[in-house]
Amino acid sequence: MAPMMEWTDRHCRVFLRALTKRTLLYTEMVHSGAVLYGDAERHLGHDAVEHPVALQLGGSDPRNLAAAARIGEAFGYDEINLNIGCPSERVSAGRFGACLMAEPELVRDSVGAMVEAVDIPVTVKSRTGIDDRDSYDALAGFVETVAESGCRTFIVHARKALLSGHSPKQNREVPPLNYDYVNRIKADFPELEIVLNGGLQSIEDALAQLDRFDGAMIGRAAYQDPWVLREADRRVFGAGGGPASRHAVIAELLPYIESRRAADVPLPRITRHMLGLFNGVPGARAWRRYLSENAGRKGAGPEIVEAAAALVGAPPVEGSDVLTSPGGPPP
Repeated sequence: MAPMMEWTDRHCRVFLRALTKRTLLYTEMVHSGAVLYGDAERHLGHDAVEHPVALQLGGSDPRNLAAAARIGEAFGYDEINLNIGCPSERVSAGRFGACLMAEPELVRDSVGAMVEAVDIPVTVKSRTGIDDRDSYDALAGFVETVAESGCRTFIVHARKALLSGHSPKQNREVPPLNYDYVNRIKADFPELEIVLNGGLQSIEDALAQLDRFDGAMIGRAAYQDPWVLREADRRVFGAGGGPASRHAVIAELLPYIESRRAADVPLPRITRHMLGLFNGVPGARAWRRYLSENAGRKGAGPEIVEAAAALVGAPPVEGSDVLTSPGGPPP
């Protein structure tokens, strides 16, 4: 599951874990300076249920990144990932994110310092290129140089980044997908683990890529319709099936919601990630509307989520997604 700013926070990850136990989850990008000089617990705190979970860092100072990686390891993360893909102008102005594809030696030195600092895997997430630096040779040179650090895993968003005049949203849509480049990287660097990101909408899309790549990363499609992750454990990992129903997901989350409310976490911070759970199911609009209108009420807690779910109804047969309301089939 892709790291996404303002989306994949700790509450989102606990919610996603109720849908898939095996999928690797990522934090939002956290700048190394925030880890070193800010509230580390606020930025890095997570629940034990989230594992396996990776911390994504941003930055360009090898010493600071190494120190932040050590703190991330101490917090219990399973992987440290360096963001070399964010195209926003603000990030570029801070000399981190996708702009660093123009400085492969600095990325190599940064990743090398992180590899030396921790005992958990250090990985890199990049684009296929930036602006006019978008040839295959430039991408291959970047991977070859950074791999000298000891990094063995590259997650490649199969679009180049446009660093000026385009928003992050446009950078997910305007540059065309270029799976060919990522295919060639895997062919030319068979010893590396290459994970494909970009344009994947479903578990079926991911499975179609796993004969060529070592992994596949889904982002916004799974956030907006999280139920697509339900089959990930069985179909990708050959493990047990996912939750029996969407209502089973809610039941699993209620103790977490209660514990977070007891810690004074506002309910909307949690429920905003759950709005897409019933997408495509009769009553989904009522679910979203009830949560949106009532989660912010003073003292609101798990009962609001239960009441919203009751508007959709309970499945008449365990494991079924044919939903009925308490008074019979929906009109």
